[in-house]
Amino acid sequence: MTNDKWKTRNGKCLIYLFVGMLSISSLCGACALKAGRNGIPLEVDSLIATFSDDLEEGRYEKIYNEAADEWRRDATLEQSNKIFETLKNKLGRPGNRVLQSASEQDSSNGQLAGHSYVLMYETKFERGEGMETFTLVERNGRWLLARYFVNSTALK
Repeated sequence: MTNDKWKTRNGKCLIYLFVGMLSISSLCGACALKAGRNGIPLEVDSLIATFSDDLEEGRYEKIYNEAADEWRRDATLEQSNKIFETLKNKLGRPGNRVLQSASEQDSSNGQLAGHSYVLMYETKFERGEGMETFTLVERNGRWLLARYFVNSTALK
């Protein structure tokens, strides 16, 4: 085979290889959960937005009642309300959030067995800054808030 035929043949092979890889990656992407901004599933992102609205409006009982069983095992309604009031008094409303990390897990054991997401945000509140951690679990096809944690020097 001459050198010119070899170049033409390899060039076609590379094109076919590229088109094949592009097709496979498109098919794999279509099978995944529908992702919103930052690659987080829309359902997860929506739950965090709803939680934030409820927190800002003082709907603490609603948050508690709609949370996962793990939340209610860790705290009573009164304890949960007290924590939210402390956050409100010391930090104020959450403002701008910047996603720092998001991890999806699927575990068959441990405290959070099943499908879960842990999201960490660097958040600017009215009276300080902090890190918010949201732990969400999927139960019966729905995402529920299992834990919410804020770490800030303003809370000391």
